[in-house]
Order: sequence, then structure tokens, then C-alpha cells
Amino acid sequence: MVQTADSDMSGAAMRSSVSRQDSPAGLWDSVKKAAFVIGSGILFLAAFGNSLTWHLQRFWGASGDFWQNMWTQLYVAFEGHDAALFFFGTMFIPTVAFWVPNALLLLADTTGKPSFITRYRIQMEKNNPVDPAKLRHAMKTIAFNQFLISAPMVVVAYFLMSWRGNPCGPELPTFHWALMQMAIFSLIEELMFYYSHRLFHHPSLYKHYHKQHHEWTAPIGIVCIYAHPLEHVIANMLPVVLGPMILGSHVTTTSLWYCLVLLSTTISHCGYHLPFLPSPEFHDFHHLKFNQNFGVLGVLDRLHGTDSKFRQTKQYERHIVLASLTPLNESVPDSPKKAQ
Repeated sequence: MVQTADSDMSGAAMRSSVSRQDSPAGLWDSVKKAAFVIGSGILFLAAFGNSLTWHLQRFWGASGDFWQNMWTQLYVAFEGHDAALFFFGTMFIPTVAFWVPNALLLLADTTGKPSFITRYRIQMEKNNPVDPAKLRHAMKTIAFNQFLISAPMVVVAYFLMSWRGNPCGPELPTFHWALMQMAIFSLIEELMFYYSHRLFHHPSLYKHYHKQHHEWTAPIGIVCIYAHPLEHVIANMLPVVLGPMILGSHVTTTSLWYCLVLLSTTISHCGYHLPFLPSPEFHDFHHLKFNQNFGVLGVLDRLHGTDSKFRQTKQYERHIVLASLTPLNESVPDSPKKAQ
């Protein structure tokens, strides 16, 4: 009885906390905090950008002629066909960057081989192997989103960016400016993804749209773009494409950004905490518990307290870059379950 009462009190407290987070006043307070943090981040980048990039700028200067020559050859090959060049850089190359690692992950997901990879599975009892029927169903939506939604949005982005200038100019951007843009893109993505993601968790929207993505309580890499088409446009695509559109970025910067985003979200959903790669524990926990960890970088989650339960778990202790070959579920094992 005591355990039941405690559980009820805990559940009531959690519901109260969630209600406060989702109330209009709580959301407005969250937006103000976010504006402060992101504004401070931009000021920091503006103040210390030269110091942060000095060493990397020297490397770029030494190899800059190589990259410029490579770009010039590609630019000449597409001369007079800027739209095709933009589509090649922002759709074809990112698509390859998405499918190559996901093909390798799918091999492990469907066959359990190589065992070297599967021993790093986060939710050990899940997807061992993945359900073939469930995977086939997801693949249809993934293909639809990628080729019938993402591709047309890339075409629209080209025409919108072309009104401001030529996104496929013959000169590459400087390294310093490209790096600065990447930082700004990340801040825009964090801001837009966090709030759009939380919006789709509102009960009136979740059951119609976002629930589809959460069918995978133990995600795999490829389901990072398994979502309702409306969610794919608003929460997946817009936070990523808006940054380059606002800044009028060069196609090479945009292409690199899209590739990095796809690799990052693949890792976040892959279900394996592999050595020397970014930790996927943060977003994997979101799929497991639903009401924690809505962002990408975790900045806004910390501000709004939407990672408070995550920070009390073993998953949080494992939320590091694994710098050895020992799986974290072995070096940081789950706590023993209490006897009933």
C-alpha cells in the first residue's frame, strides 16, 4: 500500500510538472530563456570566433587551393545548370551520406552480425533482430518522405535562395565564415526542433502525427526520418533548411550541413552506443520514455527541465563518448532490480 501511494504521488507530481511545462505561461517563460541563451551563444561566437578557429584556419589555408580546384572542376562540369548543381549537392550527396551508414546498420539490425556491433546495443532486449514486417512498413514512409517531400523542399529552397544571390557561385566561402555558419545553423536547429518537437507531443497533435515516429520505442538508424509527412516538413526539414536559407549559404556549406545533420540523427536513432562516436543515449531515452529530451544539443532541455528525469538515470551516466572497446552497459551496468 505504501508503494502504491508513493507511486500515485509520484505520478501526480510528474503530471503536474508536465502540465506546468505545457501551459502557455510556462512555454512563454521557456521561450524567453531560450532567446537569452541563444543570443548569448551568438555573442560568444562573435567575440571569440577568431580565437576558436585560428588553428583550423591555418590548416584550411594550406589546403584551400585543393578544395577550390576540386570545386572549380565540379562547377565547370555543371556550368549553366546551377539548379542541377544545387540539387546534386543538397540532395544526391546527402542521400548517399544517409544510406551508406544506414545500410551497414541495417545489416546488424536484421542479421545480428557483426557481433562486434550488436554488443553495443543500448536496449539489449529489443530489435534482436528487428521485426522484418515492421521494417518494411517503415521503409515505405522513409522513401516517401525522402523523395517526395525532402526533394521538392530542396528545389523550393534553391529558388528562394536564388532570389538573394547565387548559391552556386564559383568561389568557395572562407573557412571561418563556413564554420560560423555551421554554428548558427546548429543554434537555429536546436531552437526550432525543440519547440516543434514539443508541440507535436501535445496530446491533440501527438495521437494524429507524432505517435507514428514513437512506434519505435527502441529506434534504429533509418527511422530517424520515419514520421508523418506533416511532422517531417515542420520538425525534420524546416529546422535544417531554414539556416542556409536565412544566411544565403553557398551550396557546399549547405551540402556539408545536410550531411552532418543526417549522420547526426542517424547516430541518435541507431540504437548502438559505438566507440568514438557521439552518444545516442540522449535521444534513445526520449524514445523509451517519451516526455524527456526533446532537443538536439540538450541546451533547451536543460533550461526547461525536460531532461531532469534523464539526468537521474544510468543512461545519463553512459551519455559520454565511449573511448574504449568495452560496452557501456558492461562498464556502467544497470542497477539491480529490487526484490518484490
